[in-house]
Amino acid sequence: MGYTAIIDYGAGNLMSVTNALRFIGQESRIVSDPTELERADRLILPGVGAFPAAMEQLDASGLTKKVRELAEKKPFLGICLGMQMLFDMGSEVRECAGLGLIPGRVERIQTELKLPHIGWNSLELKNPCPILRGFDGGEYVYFVHSFCALPSRPCDLAAAADYGAEVAAVVFRDNIFGCQFHPEKSGDVGLEILKNFCAI
Repeated sequence: MGYTAIIDYGAGNLMSVTNALRFIGQESRIVSDPTELERADRLILPGVGAFPAAMEQLDASGLTKKVRELAEKKPFLGICLGMQMLFDMGSEVRECAGLGLIPGRVERIQTELKLPHIGWNSLELKNPCPILRGFDGGEYVYFVHSFCALPSRPCDLAAAADYGAEVAAVVFRDNIFGCQFHPEKSGDVGLEILKNFCAI
């Protein structure tokens, strides 16, 4: 069994993802070298902070082209801001192009509830998705965010949460997946999602 590469571009919550993968018995490596990314069986793009700053850091790391290339060939999971970066465009702080791997935009959540959206919320399943195998809906996961993805195609939305508005919680296209919540901080549910991803 090969390893899962956790992409290190200076803007990710690396250790909690590493610890979660270790807990479920999966080998992982924090990787900032394109050659090591090539050798990995699957990739995870974490992210903390603002969309434009994260994209700038990814560009500065020299990994953007390689990440786009490998995301089309290997199982790929974006977490939190890493999920938002999968989309075409973000509007946090300013308009900023994303990786363009899933069609759509990222906008501030249109809700009357307090932002950021912090805490546990339940999943409503929308479309069958490999990383949600074995789920029935209603499972609780942990969110921390003020912006959410708006997929252009309904078929790319696997699960949503309700925060005074529908919030895209899990998205996917082919072998590319995104979780707006933090599976590494979502208890047994989050660990099961990571197990499903690592089984792909």
